[in-house]
Amino acid sequence: MSHALSAEPLLPRYGERSLAEVFPAVLAALGVPGPAPAITLPPVRAAAVLLIDGLGAELLRDHAPDAPTLAALAGEPLTVGFPSSTSISITSLGTGLPPGEHGVVGISFQACGGEMLDSLKWTSYGVGDPEDLRESLPPERIQPHDTALQRAAADQVRVTTVGPRSFRGSGLTRAALRGGHYQGVMAMGDLAAGIVAAVSGPGRRLAYGYHADLDALGHLHGPGSTPWRFQLRLIDRMVATIVEQLPPDSLLAVTGDHGMVTVTRRYDADQLTPLRLGVRLLGGDPRARHVYVRDGAAAEVRAAWAETLADDAWIVPRDQAIAENWFGPVGDDVRERIGDLVVAMRGTAGVVRSVAEPTLAGLPGQHGSLTAEEQLVPLAVATTVR
Repeated sequence: MSHALSAEPLLPRYGERSLAEVFPAVLAALGVPGPAPAITLPPVRAAAVLLIDGLGAELLRDHAPDAPTLAALAGEPLTVGFPSSTSISITSLGTGLPPGEHGVVGISFQACGGEMLDSLKWTSYGVGDPEDLRESLPPERIQPHDTALQRAAADQVRVTTVGPRSFRGSGLTRAALRGGHYQGVMAMGDLAAGIVAAVSGPGRRLAYGYHADLDALGHLHGPGSTPWRFQLRLIDRMVATIVEQLPPDSLLAVTGDHGMVTVTRRYDADQLTPLRLGVRLLGGDPRARHVYVRDGAAAEVRAAWAETLADDAWIVPRDQAIAENWFGPVGDDVRERIGDLVVAMRGTAGVVRSVAEPTLAGLPGQHGSLTAEEQLVPLAVATTVR
């Protein structure tokens, strides 16, 4: 596996082959009216989309012997979008829109009224006890567009989400995956059984499933570590089990929300003075930061960050990131959510926060940036079309 520095960021292929194109293709396969999809899937009666958190295409390629089913089914990879982190990617998947349109532009970002929102937990972000923001910042206001699940349900498709019980009614679920019935599960067994049951039976059916543990072990032990590989083996067997049990005239599409790199160089933004001066708020995560600056300080802050991080980051002003299509088309209501400066890390470096994010700061596995290791995810498709 190579982590050599690339000269240019790997920009997402919005509108062509990004995570946002998956559900439009699935809905078209189910006969739900809508624009012609960029990705073509065969017409089916029932479909399931399974998101494996942390399943990067390059990691799958490098560890294909541990995941023979997924490796055999995987075609041309997708890009996930920027930042390449869970809440952004799940919202892109769930809405069929890039981040600049759906508005979830970071793991943490400046939302309405200047409030910093942790979009994974839908709580306040920063030092101190987090506050639940589901009432003051309703997910349906932060992300107002219909989801793919809502569009399917409106066309009389029976829609089921199969995911962790604790995610039922969460802010991110409401923002990205509202629509249909939520079935809470505990482990791989009821996840697989729930997906199979959701696509079985009469009529058109759509299931969305989510599995978190590969990402968790990648963060804790590093991507490609022995625990991570053993988890990948279990996931591959789960996928094989679902494929074996798919009813006729159905499909399973498996993808990821990001890849992952092992961070070996850490810059602590809570301790390094050059990364603090002139900074009003700091969002994002260790591989992708939104830097909100004090009035008139943009040039000085950019110079200080560029001198400190040198070749370990791409650092661009908001307008440049938008012009270069990092976020896709950006709505007027989303523009101010993006940092005055946007920082995407290169190689194996990260900008951590030892005070605001003490646990995250020490984890070896990280993601969020515009490298191939983080951007590319597989799209593995199995069908039982006769």
